[in-house]
Amino acid sequence: MSRPCPRLLLAALRGGAGKTTLTLGLLAAWRAQDRKVIPFKKGPDYIDPAWHALAAGSPSHNLDPFLMEGDQILALIARHVEHADALLIEGNRGLYDGLDAQGTYSTAELAKFLATPVVLVVDCTMTTRTVAALILGCQHFDPQVPIAGVILNQVARPRHEAILRDTIEHYCGVPVFGALPRLKCAVFPERHMGLVPPQEHHTAQRAVSTARDLAERYLDLDGLWRAAANAPPLPQPQRLHQTGLPEGESVTLGVIRDSAFQFYYSENLEALEREGARLVEVSALSAPTLPPDLDGLYIGGGFPETHAQALAENETFRLAVKQAAGRGLPIYAECGGLMYLGAAIKTIEGERFPMVGIFPCDFIMGRKPQGHGYTVLEVVQENPYFPPGTRLKGHEFHYSHVNPEPGPEDSLVFHVVRGAGIGGNRDGLLYKNVLATYTHLHALGAPSWAPALVRLAREYRRARRGPWSAKVLKISELRLQKRAG
Repeated sequence: MSRPCPRLLLAALRGGAGKTTLTLGLLAAWRAQDRKVIPFKKGPDYIDPAWHALAAGSPSHNLDPFLMEGDQILALIARHVEHADALLIEGNRGLYDGLDAQGTYSTAELAKFLATPVVLVVDCTMTTRTVAALILGCQHFDPQVPIAGVILNQVARPRHEAILRDTIEHYCGVPVFGALPRLKCAVFPERHMGLVPPQEHHTAQRAVSTARDLAERYLDLDGLWRAAANAPPLPQPQRLHQTGLPEGESVTLGVIRDSAFQFYYSENLEALEREGARLVEVSALSAPTLPPDLDGLYIGGGFPETHAQALAENETFRLAVKQAAGRGLPIYAECGGLMYLGAAIKTIEGERFPMVGIFPCDFIMGRKPQGHGYTVLEVVQENPYFPPGTRLKGHEFHYSHVNPEPGPEDSLVFHVVRGAGIGGNRDGLLYKNVLATYTHLHALGAPSWAPALVRLAREYRRARRGPWSAKVLKISELRLQKRAG
């Protein structure tokens, strides 16, 4: 049965128009009014949701029609809407931008699917009446997209704002919910076509406070709230996927999580827990060794290249990971995690820093993306995680390339149907129970991933309970502890 669900979607005509700053400002301002707003981000993204969570005081979740089925999106929203006063969704790129000429998987298609009012954020630099023409074009391009209003950004002076407001309200018939002046400096610094993660931003909370001040001063918060409240009932999923109790004994999975490795979808971690995993966070920057009695390890993405020296200097931890892999510990690694498991990272400046060394290749940083966008992988090699023939959808975003690139005689787990991968239309380095890839998977789009990792962890747990393996593990742990000092 459908129920009221106040919600808004902030979109723009292009990327870099100010959506994220305004999203954070709205989240923080409504939070200050004791309203619980659950944030969402359209598309594959880790950094913006991390900022969302900081501003909202609540985890942010990704909505991606490429990676997820429609019912999965609706079920994900339904799990969180019961505890929320409203939902705020930040779109990505331009409103109608998609994978093809039809705008497949665009922000506009998501807004239509979720019947969510859209507020357009428009950069008004050096333009007046043309802004109304652009908005009118968006309205007529697809009349089914529910454009509910506009927020003006980069406004020069009061006269500029007055002309913009009058023109938009006259020709477009939608309200202007606010106008932000041109700022002298960026509130949130950027890196690699996106924001610097809050974990690396030394004044992250101050930046969110600045965004909140901007929202409270320049936005019509009450008008935006009324627009959200006018959203129709949320569509209901056609099929509900039941999740039962986990089968088998509980296992302990380590998750390397620090300022170097921070890219984890909350749904991925929740999926592992639903399968029966107890998650233990550990830092590759500061921990002297792996926690005892781990049954598996998950290494997500991040920016290991900006922490390469610190990662290299923590030699005992690197050695612990390598020895654990040699003993058969299941390790799943994505992008930054893949780079960490290589022989070394070579920075743009030419410095080479040793890493774990499971795979005999260096990762060379470049100034331009080597892989960027959605990926489609086909499993072509036997491996402990996915049966051959399995198709996986994910995404990649990396500035590094592999040296030496694996030759034709080297077997990799995945054939890359779409994307760059490691090279030669291949991805997925395999060593015993270690699988490392440039592609990021989302648990909703790859439902077999979490059960596979937890299953391997259970098998490893049972195997190491043998009479000899326990003694060998203990001796190895004592050696590592002695070396750590």
